[in-house]
Amino acid sequence: MKINYQDLQKKINIRFKNLDLLIQSLTHKSFDTKKNNEKMEFLGDRVLGLVIAKKLLEIYPDEKEGILDKKFAALVNKKTCLQVAKKINLEKFILTFNPNNKKIKIEDKIISDSCEALIGAIHLDKGLTIAEKIILDLWKNQIRESVITQIDAKTKLQELALKSFKKLPTYKLISNTGPRHKPSFKVGVKLPDTKYYFGLGKSKKDAEQNAAIECLKSIR
Repeated sequence: MKINYQDLQKKINIRFKNLDLLIQSLTHKSFDTKKNNEKMEFLGDRVLGLVIAKKLLEIYPDEKEGILDKKFAALVNKKTCLQVAKKINLEKFILTFNPNNKKIKIEDKIISDSCEALIGAIHLDKGLTIAEKIILDLWKNQIRESVITQIDAKTKLQELALKSFKKLPTYKLISNTGPRHKPSFKVGVKLPDTKYYFGLGKSKKDAEQNAAIECLKSIR
């Protein structure tokens, strides 16, 4: 199956001078044990970290280091890299061992690693300035969501409620559905002068955090 790398370049709005760098960044070691993307992944991970750390300092100049660290970790982890990769259908362009040339499902780790390797290739081909521009464009939704860190959403909402109303937020369990091994909780939260905002989660605690996030997003 022939891969059209032109489609990927259009998706990320870049044209590689050296197409071999792009191809290598998307070549898994199972396909080629020598010329693969492992070292580019190593480089891309560092470039991504630098760009995201710089952006967080720009957005949150007065935030504590501990909170910045949590936001940073959430933005550069494998899960977020996978989300970004899925957005541009990166799995369609990855070369893995496939002797029968059949349609196969590529593992999530390989996809997220390839996302970092792609960043490394962009840096090598275009330099840091272009790499930074592309990273910030691809990560823009995740960066926007970092305004609220899930870990401290309930704390932030509580502080806001006490400061504004001298009262704590009101949480209400709306539903608990699903089998015992895979439950789904829905929780609502409100402040004295707001409607209920709802969050879902695999536990009541997670659902409360997600409800707090929705409330904070709305009232800020």
